[in-house]
Amino acid sequence: MQKKKPVRQCVACREKREKSQLVRVVRTPDGAVAVDARGKMAGRGAYLCKEEACLEKAVKSRALQRALECEIPQETLEILRAQMKEAGDG
Repeated sequence: MQKKKPVRQCVACREKREKSQLVRVVRTPDGAVAVDARGKMAGRGAYLCKEEACLEKAVKSRALQRALECEIPQETLEILRAQMKEAGDG
């Protein structure tokens, strides 16, 4: 019997994919927002496809803010974009 792989939904495009195909963005208990590359960080998480377009859509539609239940500062978005690019390349 094969082990079932966990599935999560992208907050931007609402497409369901395997957890390994998505990037987890997390709001840590201290309020920081970061990309959780390993998927193990403590805090409230939201999943996005590894495409920058999904990040932009999630920000524009405020889906990411709603999912994380916080405002996301502009400088944090810049860091997220850079980390997302790295995650997509890796």
